[in-house]
Amino acid sequence: MKALILNGELKEGNSIGIINKLTEEILVEKGYEVKSVLLREKQVGECIGCFGCWVKTPGICIIDDYGRSLTEAIINMDTVIYLTPVVYGGYSSELKKAVDRIIPLILPFFKKIEGEIHHKERYKNYPKIVVLGVMPEEDSEMEEIFNSLIRRNSLNWYNSFTGGTIKNALEDDIISQLKQRLIALEVGKC
Repeated sequence: MKALILNGELKEGNSIGIINKLTEEILVEKGYEVKSVLLREKQVGECIGCFGCWVKTPGICIIDDYGRSLTEAIINMDTVIYLTPVVYGGYSSELKKAVDRIIPLILPFFKKIEGEIHHKERYKNYPKIVVLGVMPEEDSEMEEIFNSLIRRNSLNWYNSFTGGTIKNALEDDIISQLKQRLIALEVGKC
């Protein structure tokens, strides 16, 4: 099994680096081959909304940077971990750019899902997604917004995202929170 950690850390020196390392260790213990990508070290341009990945070069972004490689890597994974500081209830700017650039993984056509209109899938299988949002302190409103974002994003991936927030704490407590968030991988559902 293969897992990819997309680390949306904005700057060095906070607990996200530690959480990334601990997540890698837990995944390796579960039998995963793990690759981590620190997104701020990669050139990932912003999606320009041109739809070229749908009409000019189907399935491939027209911007030739790391975002193109990232899309290919993601669709070939069993599990993808989004690791991000929670910023105003959402992903960090680095992770958001990456998430926007994986739009070539779906089709420009639509279908109805539970009364809502969503894009059709391009591929038969998509990786499981685990989202780990790191919060420096308790903020129930921001946590609710973040969890809603996870649920809404999962609809376009044709599987349930799992995960949630992790509060900065002592290492033992972070490990406990991580194991709780990654438990779905043990039972094979996300």
